[in-house]
Amino acid sequence: MRVELLTGLLRHRRAIVLGALATVTAAAWAYLLLGGRIEMEMMDMGGAAMLPTWSPTYGALISIMWWVMMVAMMLPTAAPTVLLVTSLAWDRLANPNLIPTTALLFASGYLLVWYGFSIAATLLQCVLNDAELLSERMAFADAILASTVLIASGVYQWTPLKDACLRHCRSPTEFLFRHWGPGLLGAVEIGVRHGLFCLGCCWMLMALLFVGGLMSLAWVGAIALFVLVEKTMPWGDWISRIGGALLIVWGVGKLVRMV
Repeated sequence: MRVELLTGLLRHRRAIVLGALATVTAAAWAYLLLGGRIEMEMMDMGGAAMLPTWSPTYGALISIMWWVMMVAMMLPTAAPTVLLVTSLAWDRLANPNLIPTTALLFASGYLLVWYGFSIAATLLQCVLNDAELLSERMAFADAILASTVLIASGVYQWTPLKDACLRHCRSPTEFLFRHWGPGLLGAVEIGVRHGLFCLGCCWMLMALLFVGGLMSLAWVGAIALFVLVEKTMPWGDWISRIGGALLIVWGVGKLVRMV
């Protein structure tokens, strides 16, 4: 009876965490669906698409847009690890009522890493914009640059660093056991450390957003689905390598067609 009671409580707390993750993810996708359409309408002035003038305020808004995009794309891929934290926290917390809080603080640390990435991506977008290398859909206007990024992203899928980071993301249990920190701040810290592995796994795939265009939600969704598959499916490591090979072929093909 006691075992059944504890199992029921754990399921209840996992359901709370999963519901919170699903709510945040849904809100992020809703923002992209609605906000992206509004931004496109604002950029279309008198029938002629034009890029907005950059300012500190606009840069801050773009960094938030990037972060929301990362939340929408990456939080679902981290959900299995966050739920794993709820199981591990059961034996490590004096107060079981803090299990959902601990798991969500872990997720917050994870997303903090992606906000750092969002700031870097915003600065890169600003540089590309000033160099007139972006189209009105926030994609590379230069075909050679787009092809280079495709090839580089494909090659990275085959590197030892990618393999090590992907292996961690697919099997984080030993890492969580080894590096679990005390208290609620410990949950944030280990979330940050897990997020750094995830960043190492996916940063080149995020560069592909500039190939298909930041304003293309279909492209954003395709990359998000690919990341989810390679990180969570049993055959995800093979999908990662096959995807890398296809990116290389795609990039080379684009270069050949320009000759």
